[in-house]
Amino acid sequence: MVNGMTTNRTTKTSAAKSPEKKSRIQVQNRQRIIDAALEVFSSYGFRGSTVAQISDSAAMSKANVLYYYKTKQAIYIALLEHTLVEWLDPLTDIDPAGDPAEELWSYARSKLELSKASPEASRLFANEILQGAPMIRNFLENDLKELVTSKCRVIQTWIDEGKLAPVSPLHLIFFIWASTQHYADFSVQTEILCDSPDSIFNDAEQTLKTLLLNGLLPR
Repeated sequence: MVNGMTTNRTTKTSAAKSPEKKSRIQVQNRQRIIDAALEVFSSYGFRGSTVAQISDSAAMSKANVLYYYKTKQAIYIALLEHTLVEWLDPLTDIDPAGDPAEELWSYARSKLELSKASPEASRLFANEILQGAPMIRNFLENDLKELVTSKCRVIQTWIDEGKLAPVSPLHLIFFIWASTQHYADFSVQTEILCDSPDSIFNDAEQTLKTLLLNGLLPR
């Protein structure tokens, strides 16, 4: 739940039950607004952004944007819902029955790929958190904490079974977040410091895999 509203995973289910069906144009226009909002909000944060900026980025009139979303906050929440599902799916997919090293590396690689494909989404989260998470605090305290806690139990079980080195499961997740989202949140810095910007993500993947697996596999 985000600020009293459910995430897209639930929203999609509710929409499927609703008798009201959106036309293709309505779906396309909503996606145009969400895409434009991601660019604007990730750059300026919630307080620094305006509906006018979003409408300009979407190449739509302000009135048309407000037809689909009545307020700036409604656009922001819809964007967060969309983004949260995309960014949390890889964590949700960690399989307790799978091979621990493969499951954790698959998760880390997915997070790195998201940083490459959608850096704006990561910066949106960063801006929201820096502002004290006013729109997603309820989500952080409930849905996210529940998900992370459940995956920490999975990791701790693997550790107890001797399949992984003894580390803090929570701080392992933090490590994966920090080492993958860095490439989105600080993309300007990494591009300046790297001699070959085109190879940043290939080099990052190989380095992260070596550090992660060598550090986690039991000696």
